Amino acid sequence: MSEAMDLEQEGDIKRFMFVNRKAPHGSIYALEALEVVLIAAAFDQDVSLAFLDDGVFQLRQDQNAKAIDMKNFAPTFRALEDYDIEKLYVEQESLAERGLTEADLIVPVEVVDRARMGTLMADQDVVLSF
Repeated sequence: MSEAMDLEQEGDIKRFMFVNRKAPHGSIYALEALEVVLIAAAFDQDVSLAFLDDGVFQLRQDQNAKAIDMKNFAPTFRALEDYDIEKLYVEQESLAERGLTEADLIVPVEVVDRARMGTLMADQDVVLSF
């Protein structure tokens, strides 16, 4: 009976990709996305994150949000590994267009080109964009 339950539970796991397109400050999108990611991971789902457009700024090291009276939540991305979230993808073109490199980011990521990002998104059961 336990094997049957294990198989049933495995079937309930969905591949979720959370696509982050917004800058880290100035709206609630980035912080809300991070909270939803942590909730999904708590329910043992297969979670990955993608950072495109201005979303790449969410991972930038040494952010200072004091001038706009907001909390810098970028260090929270370091905790993702504790939730078994290890699939972080950053679009190469978005980094380059914003003058950033992988070395500018606060956590290890896999940098992929637009075509590969599209393939990764197509392979998911659920894609949520923030």
